[in-house]
Amino acid sequence: MTTARRAGGPHSMGASLLDQVLAETLDPAYARAAEARRARAAAGAPDRPARRRRVGPLAVAATMAGAGLLSAVTYDQAATGAEGREQVRAELVDEIQVQSATADDLTAELERLRDEVTAARADALAASAGGQRAIDDLHAAELAAGLVAVTGPGLLVTLANAEADADADPVGGGTPDDARGRVQDGDLQLVVNALWAAGAEAVAINGQRLGPTSAIRFAGEAVLVDFRPVTNPYLVSAIGDPDDLRSQFLASPEVGALAAISEVYDLRFEFAQEDELSVPAGGIPELRSATPAGGPPADDGATGD
Repeated sequence: MTTARRAGGPHSMGASLLDQVLAETLDPAYARAAEARRARAAAGAPDRPARRRRVGPLAVAATMAGAGLLSAVTYDQAATGAEGREQVRAELVDEIQVQSATADDLTAELERLRDEVTAARADALAASAGGQRAIDDLHAAELAAGLVAVTGPGLLVTLANAEADADADPVGGGTPDDARGRVQDGDLQLVVNALWAAGAEAVAINGQRLGPTSAIRFAGEAVLVDFRPVTNPYLVSAIGDPDDLRSQFLASPEVGALAAISEVYDLRFEFAQEDELSVPAGGIPELRSATPAGGPPADDGATGD
């Protein structure tokens, strides 16, 4: 593209622009800024770029202070959360202890009332030969149902969870224990059944007497014996001849399998012969059926007016 020159021939616009660039090496905006700086310096006014240089370090310092404040607030919130969890845990432990003490008191009261009823019943039945036979039959039935406290020699079997990891923190959200390192309800069922098969006369887990209808269940992470929780370690007491119980208990293939599993997962599985063990009486079972006792036989020779 060309444009006409006032004084002669054609002139290239590209060449004119190049000449202008070479002639004006300083951008007009920079030139005006430099002129304004010189004017402010001549008038004694402060230089604005210098102020900007002073503001820069202040902004960095403010940013660092804000970051430090944010870190402090975050740490304080985390510490407060941990303290809150610990407080809640302590309150729950206190509540459990109070409720457990109340349950123990009620159990003791129940035992006292049961003894009074048993004594009154025995006095009433002992007055006749038929009543005495009824007492003997009732005692045998109560013994079979686990309603009578028993003391004698026997075998004490201990089952316990694997040792907890030192880094585990259930309150602060640490790594949970491996479920395979905890005693399961099936493990206790296996031990109890093996003891019954070995000839045990009475069996209890952590002081909870087992009877013909007792159930051992798993609820969440708690083991229940007849719907009452028992905690780790689990002490299984069996009344009977210690030597016979020991030999037949160890001869059970299920017990051998449990011993192998315990070794793999670091469960505690021990047993010991005891000269004296005490097994408390169990709870009164629910009455589901009853048959009326037969009356005295009628006297065929009796007559009446």
